[in-house]
Amino acid sequence: MVSVAEITPVDHSAPGRTARALAFLRRHRVFAAAFAVGGVLRLVTMLGYGPAMWFNDSYEYVSVALHPRPHPIRPDGYGFWLLLLKPFHSFTLVVFTQHLMGLATAALMYALLRRKFALPKWGATLAAAPVLFDAYQIQLEQMVMSDTMFILLVMGVITLVLWNRRMSWKIGAVVGLLLALTWLTRSIGLPILALVATYLLIKRTGWKPIVAVLTACAIPVVAYMGWFATNFGKFAMTNSDGLILYMRTAIFADCNKMHIDTYKELQLALLCINDPVDERKDYAQWYLWGQGSGDGKGTGEVLHRWGANKKFTEFTNEAASAFATRAITSQPGDYLAVVARDFFRAFHWNRPIFPDPSTYNMYEFKPYYDLDENGQPKRLPKWPSIGGRTDTDAFAYEQGPPETRIAHPWADIMSAYQKVFYLRGIMLGGILLIGLYGVVVRWRRLGGPVVLPWLGAFGLILAPAATAEFDYRYLLPAVPLACMAAAITLRHGLIWGRRSPKNSSASEPTTVPA
Repeated sequence: MVSVAEITPVDHSAPGRTARALAFLRRHRVFAAAFAVGGVLRLVTMLGYGPAMWFNDSYEYVSVALHPRPHPIRPDGYGFWLLLLKPFHSFTLVVFTQHLMGLATAALMYALLRRKFALPKWGATLAAAPVLFDAYQIQLEQMVMSDTMFILLVMGVITLVLWNRRMSWKIGAVVGLLLALTWLTRSIGLPILALVATYLLIKRTGWKPIVAVLTACAIPVVAYMGWFATNFGKFAMTNSDGLILYMRTAIFADCNKMHIDTYKELQLALLCINDPVDERKDYAQWYLWGQGSGDGKGTGEVLHRWGANKKFTEFTNEAASAFATRAITSQPGDYLAVVARDFFRAFHWNRPIFPDPSTYNMYEFKPYYDLDENGQPKRLPKWPSIGGRTDTDAFAYEQGPPETRIAHPWADIMSAYQKVFYLRGIMLGGILLIGLYGVVVRWRRLGGPVVLPWLGAFGLILAPAATAEFDYRYLLPAVPLACMAAAITLRHGLIWGRRSPKNSSASEPTTVPA
């Protein structure tokens, strides 16, 4: 039998396309309204804090875009994105693309939950709400930082994997390429690759798509590592993993408990911190970036003992890695204590000032200028960079003043908005617990589709606490995954009053009619 839709001619005219678009918006009017409000909030942010907001890491990304080379501290994926946009000489365009990435992340969540898990429209919209409306998410998109791109890439990977229950090798290749971009954007992309590969194995996806995932991921990553080797003589992504783990352990590492032989293990002894453990800083980043007081006691000078400009070298990185490994194996209880402390910082009701006021304030919409000693708005810092200086690099990229210009009343609106509208830590904890329940009740199916986004969210919160230090911006990539896992868990509860599509179950995805 031929359906009416098959014999009805399709109107490809402009009015016809407009009518179809309006009909689509009417069908999804709840999400469309939320999406529009999220877009307006981002527009207000761009008007209030143009051309962009800055973080300490921002200047290095700009430097990579201007002077392409493998960076010793972090992969260059986001720097490559800035390089692609460099001909436009506009940080406004950079943050505009990042706001689009934030909105695209919410759209992917809504589409996946609607089409593959049969959530009602309001339920799928509610799951995407933190991405659309969280003030700190919007503020992060306004900064010259890699996190927004990372969030979209991770969500793209999870969406493709959960959408395609019977994955072909072509889809696997796309997933692998996205995983490579994720890894090249932030080092934490490696555990995401391991998680996805393990999930595909458990779900018996087949060897062809798994090989395609690994191959497509390996090619760009290996190429990047080869490029890194030509500059640093080491086949790796960075020269910082050991140093970052060192800063994690510097808070508690006691060389007496570690039994370091000063004569036989001089390179480890040089990394010992002389201050008593109970007198040390309570935030780890000090022991990597702090300059110390100049008294020689080593609170900040430890890594400077290796010589000027030699902190992020292969030798220093390997020595720091060996020291951190010894500290963890010698003091496992102390290590687990600092990891647990930083992990549970994510679930406070309010946002305590951490790791220090300077870093904390970078995540705030301030309706005023920071002033220098002369009462003038502060300029960008003048730190040295490859081939230039941070402020001159930013000026060269923008071809004009790159400093954040605060404009009223838009800045006042977002500053007031941020005081109220954000996902509080205890709410994130509750969302994670709902997802954990979904994994547990599906234990016979090893967590079903809930396990992938839930483990992704849990891992993205735990990994910084275990390898570096808690930071508020590290929480945001976990939020959409946690919301996804909770929404799938509550799927049957959200479709009360509606008949579930035939053959659907609480642990397997299903497709609903358009």
